[in-house]
Amino acid sequence: MAQISVGDSIPDGTVAYHDDEDQMQNASIHSLASGKKVVIFGVPGAFTPTCSMQHVPSFIEKSDELKSKGVEELLLISVNDPFVMKAWKKSYPDAKNVKFLADGSGSYTRALGLELDLSEKGLGVRSRRFAMLVDNLKVVAANIEEGGEFTVSGADEILKAL
Repeated sequence: MAQISVGDSIPDGTVAYHDDEDQMQNASIHSLASGKKVVIFGVPGAFTPTCSMQHVPSFIEKSDELKSKGVEELLLISVNDPFVMKAWKKSYPDAKNVKFLADGSGSYTRALGLELDLSEKGLGVRSRRFAMLVDNLKVVAANIEEGGEFTVSGADEILKAL
């Protein structure tokens, strides 16, 4: 699959998450993003250093500012199971504005063309680090990192696109 880019429509796919009542739910990405301005951001792995200490906190800290600029949903996707994503979300007391979505098999990440093979580090195939601004399923900005970098996919870079 070709890598997602500006102007593309995002593919649909199913992800899992725990709702506010702590029940596991399956949802299609299109059901979460259709007719809305959303940020979809992806990380290589839950509880990993850059993801946990920089990337995710950037969106939690800037969530009110993003929402004030019309962003309706902040969707975090990681190739992890929904129980890991639930535990990860609980580690952030202020994460109420971010949905932690599990792409357990990596099928949605594959559909985006954003796989990252971290097998030699013992992590298997994961997601590249990225952040996309999506308006009614169309990619408006696609900030995709190379390797293990964290330079273009934080909340401040998405705010510049708004």
